[in-house]
Amino acid sequence: MSATTPSATTPSVLSRWFSTIDSDTPERILDLIAPDFRFSIVFGTGGGAATDFAGGRAEMEGYLAQREKGVLTHHVLSEAAVGRDELVLGQARRAGAFESTFVASARLDADGRVTALMIGRSPELDIESI
Repeated sequence: MSATTPSATTPSVLSRWFSTIDSDTPERILDLIAPDFRFSIVFGTGGGAATDFAGGRAEMEGYLAQREKGVLTHHVLSEAAVGRDELVLGQARRAGAFESTFVASARLDADGRVTALMIGRSPELDIESI
């Protein structure tokens, strides 16, 4: 297996995911998911506390409805693709200040839609400070 970096002219699906979720229309990420989509977002809030948002399309719609819109921005620091899997390391920032480090992985179907998504985030590690 070898890793590749998505080209500058063709952003990865995960790069588009985070750009879209930071936009005025975050619900458009639903256009990026496959019919059999499954996900887990482990949302650490510090001190060992975390919430796991998980499920399929309906649960993702619920996740989108409850999240703060237009407050956090996601910054992809590095990314790679291995076969049909995409991986990113990034930061979420609030008003430009560090909020959390996140890792994300997506498995894509033959049409380039996300069939499985796993995101983990924690405010306990500022990867950019290392």
